Amino acid sequence: MKKFITTIRNIFSIEDLRVRILNTIGFLIVFRLGSYIVLPGVDPDQLGAGAQGGIFDLLNTFLGGSFKRASIFALGIMPYISASIVIQLLTVAVPYFQKLQKEGESGRKKLTQITRVLTIVITLAQSAGYLATTIPAEAILYSPSFFQVTSMIILVAGTMFCMWLGEKITDKGIGNGISMLIMIGIISRLPGSLLNEMLDRGMSGALFFVLEIVALFFVVVGVVALTQATRRIPIQYAKQVIGNKLYGGKRDYIPLKINASGVMPIIFAQALMFIPPLIAGIWKESEVGAYIGSTFSNPYSWQYNLLFGILILLFTFFYTAITVNPNDIADNLKRNGGFIPGIKPGKQTSEFIDEVLTRITLPGSIFLAIVAILPAFAVQAGVSSNFSQFYGGTSLLIMVGVILDTLQQIESYLLMRHYEGMMKSGKVKGRSQTVAA
Repeated sequence: MKKFITTIRNIFSIEDLRVRILNTIGFLIVFRLGSYIVLPGVDPDQLGAGAQGGIFDLLNTFLGGSFKRASIFALGIMPYISASIVIQLLTVAVPYFQKLQKEGESGRKKLTQITRVLTIVITLAQSAGYLATTIPAEAILYSPSFFQVTSMIILVAGTMFCMWLGEKITDKGIGNGISMLIMIGIISRLPGSLLNEMLDRGMSGALFFVLEIVALFFVVVGVVALTQATRRIPIQYAKQVIGNKLYGGKRDYIPLKINASGVMPIIFAQALMFIPPLIAGIWKESEVGAYIGSTFSNPYSWQYNLLFGILILLFTFFYTAITVNPNDIADNLKRNGGFIPGIKPGKQTSEFIDEVLTRITLPGSIFLAIVAILPAFAVQAGVSSNFSQFYGGTSLLIMVGVILDTLQQIESYLLMRHYEGMMKSGKVKGRSQTVAA
């Protein structure tokens, strides 16, 4: 405990880090306040009659409750994430986007602008669907057509403001701003879900509640291990004589993450899981359509989770293949005079890395699929549906990933401060800017 207090004191003793943390807290407070501002012309007391359950509950979890409250941030940052995923896939399939990605800073700026324009388009489409499915007619206080137009404009502005907040957190705060907004929306529902679970259990179910907390602890530990696990491939750099000096000869390693795709396979798989109910809606009058609709609209059915798990396995391999290129790694090694001991540079190195990547991706994808369907097992074990969402799935992976990334950034500040503390000249002007970059 004493060490923890000392670490907190050290964190707030660094001026730049202290300012960044306070900026982050301020931006997050603005985001949370905005999630409680209801769209103009909506009667909050009538919102309960709108669409409930399924994907709506999942989106409401990601958005910290603003989805069901019909707030100005009802769509949050989700359209921007959808646009980013589309642009990322286009950089793999379309030569024009591949060229932009390789143009350095100027190319990244163009991709960012395209992503923002696409975000507006996606937000307009999603806002129309949101207003039609979530807000009942009796909750609208004035002309429905005028309400539709003004609310779509407000929802687009709200999403763009959330995107701006995320960028400001990244630039002026600590951690990745976009991920931070999603995490704060998810984690804001944890205290309420935990309290409701405890009250529902009461004194008679106190033992079961303790077991729930213990199980949640081990699940979190497992997810942290999955997020941090890497397979290190040793590499050796050849010695080179330049002038009268000897360069190279050092040893290093290539860190290949067990879960290189992160949470993206779950997001892709979740998007495809909306298709069966939509198709079933076309033949809802038939027995087959009714069965498919009822089965795949229930995220806790075994059919839903079996298909969900298989899709996650497939998308893990797919996303790893498009994000980690063994040929590029092998070419960079060869260009810099590096090689894997016992493996020839070039094609054999690429094949070796690809084989290792395939072997570690298989157990990583299986573990990721298990984590994704854990909430269904939690519900079957008697955990409430609201609290079960924190036992796995996208929510837990996002929270763990964002927290670990933020802690690593704070750790880098502490390490740099420790290094500066050993310098007689004290703080070097501009060094904090280097760290922040």
